[in-house]
Amino acid sequence: MTFTWTPHRFAGGALALDVANSVILRHSPDGRRDRFAVPEQLAAFPEAASRLSAERTRFGALRPVGPGNEMLFLHLREAIDGYFRDRVLGQESRTQLADLLDAAATALRAAPDDDSLEAATAKSALGLICEPQPERMKICGNCGWLFMDRSKNRSRTWCDMAVCGNRVKANRHYHRRKKEASP
Repeated sequence: MTFTWTPHRFAGGALALDVANSVILRHSPDGRRDRFAVPEQLAAFPEAASRLSAERTRFGALRPVGPGNEMLFLHLREAIDGYFRDRVLGQESRTQLADLLDAAATALRAAPDDDSLEAATAKSALGLICEPQPERMKICGNCGWLFMDRSKNRSRTWCDMAVCGNRVKANRHYHRRKKEASP
């Protein structure tokens, strides 16, 4: 199966969230897929993020993760997901915040330049920590991805209406029709 980085993969609204969302079905033992476990997908991510991320104008053309920095970048990704997911659920802890700050600092120190994916991701995460409206960060009701709700009335439920929203609505419709059809 061929994989490409499409606009849906950048539905998080911030580079740090798009990086965290690179793990598909994160909490499903059977369905979990890490897109960065495939070196070609990790290498292709910066170019796609430069075109498709909501923060593309902030960071511009991103460079791949610096040589030898892959593990610290993945550690940063996990720290981002852990801290912000628990923050949305109202369970954030000082320890998780400290882990995220440490991972961001390590990534910034190790980054070959400001245009590298690890530096940009760390800066994006630090910006999200200071988000003036933290309640705008949500978890998709379908896929579990983190996303920023920038809608006027703060009513977004899904990371991407065209994908997750349609899936939920189609599933609801199917079950409603099935229930109506049964005797």
